[in-house]
Amino acid sequence: MGGFFGTVCKHDAVSDVFFGTDYHSHLGTRRAGMAAYDEEIGLQREIHNIENSPFRTKFDHVFDKMHGHAAIGCISDYDPQPLMIKSSLGTYAICVIGKINNADALINQYLSFTHGHFNAMTGGKINSTEIVAALMGQKSNFTEGIRFAQESIDGTASIMILKDDGSIIAARDRLGRLPVLIGKCEDGYCITFESFACHKLGYEIEKELGPGEIVRITQSGVEQLAKPGEEMKICAFLWSYYGYPTSSYEGINVEVMRNKNGEIMAKSDLENKTLDDIDYIGGVPDSGTPHAIGYANGCHIPFARPFIKYTPTWARSFIPTHQNERNKIAKMKQIAIHDLIKDKNLLFVDDSIVRGTQLKETVDFLYDNGAKSVHMRSACPPIMYSCKYLNFSTATSEMELITRKIIMEIEGEDGFNHLDEYSDAKTERGKKLRAAICEKLNFKSLEFQSIEGIVKAIGIDKCKLCTYCWDGKGD
Repeated sequence: MGGFFGTVCKHDAVSDVFFGTDYHSHLGTRRAGMAAYDEEIGLQREIHNIENSPFRTKFDHVFDKMHGHAAIGCISDYDPQPLMIKSSLGTYAICVIGKINNADALINQYLSFTHGHFNAMTGGKINSTEIVAALMGQKSNFTEGIRFAQESIDGTASIMILKDDGSIIAARDRLGRLPVLIGKCEDGYCITFESFACHKLGYEIEKELGPGEIVRITQSGVEQLAKPGEEMKICAFLWSYYGYPTSSYEGINVEVMRNKNGEIMAKSDLENKTLDDIDYIGGVPDSGTPHAIGYANGCHIPFARPFIKYTPTWARSFIPTHQNERNKIAKMKQIAIHDLIKDKNLLFVDDSIVRGTQLKETVDFLYDNGAKSVHMRSACPPIMYSCKYLNFSTATSEMELITRKIIMEIEGEDGFNHLDEYSDAKTERGKKLRAAICEKLNFKSLEFQSIEGIVKAIGIDKCKLCTYCWDGKGD
């Protein structure tokens, strides 16, 4: 995934960008970078690998090396950024969040008519941010360049640019799949992905950019360079999984949504009479916990934490590239509270079920510590498609998804023609999917939130949400 933060202000911007960028660390753990503009020094940049140490550790010296009244920072799970670019548009630093599916075609097309070159990384890969800069450079100004880049890209690109005049240009992706917010303080403005980063640094939300909207920010104000489009497809997974609990997107707080989502699931289970002899409701930490609190409130069964995740020294388990490493980290983090597990019927709510491997490790861990039964609820619908718009998953193939694997086992490739039925718990195919997952992952029972339920919990019209990973509808 990834996130960015930028500031243009009358005081030194580096401190705000240091802390603002750090507040996006939950969105990636591989690369991070900062750039600043000072009238005497010019543009400065620093990039570090943060796979084995947090952002703060790698950048704690930046206050001695970097200065300026304008700065940007980026957390990235993939390409190093921000990049420093010198082109016909001028000299600038650029960060990009999103995903480019047609990178090879864009590269080949660019090279065929320019006879230019790209800076190749290990394995010959081209930095996605450099591709965006190359597309932008084909137009006569930043606004036209950004528009051209976003229209050319199959995928998503939110862009932040620090110019060599001390201003920042920010552009939300064409369909608004990701948030970009502008904050204001008495000294200037900030640009952020996560709204709480803005508040913690003393800024108040001035506006949330609309889909495809482009603005130029200076110390004195925000100038709109391109109006927002009418169509929006913001990622619904922001609220159910990877958004931070204290953030709000389109005015909807993440924690509030998750509580409401769990409550909706509980009421559905009560109506369907699928809750029997449950002693405690628990959440699979971290993002499953608020859904579980809402679930417990909705069914009036006590909430408890039968195990605690030890986080001071362990990274988030979905980050490592290799599955066996993810599994080991997930197992090492779990510490049981035996009094809340032994001889208990437990129902857990997780934010989602993707591959299911880590979840099976968790369930086996609970049984090893004396659980009588373990029931599972997913706070989002069955994931049937790998996201093609955002880099928030390390899945490389849809056949890594547990739903696809089970469907293949049940009826082969023909089953992929009936994904809607498999998603629906009321159909025979839907019942078979759930029963097969229960058998494979050792659940006593399993249910998923419905698309209707999660849309209701978010409170935004479905036509404005991207639900591609659940139903294949994202455009």
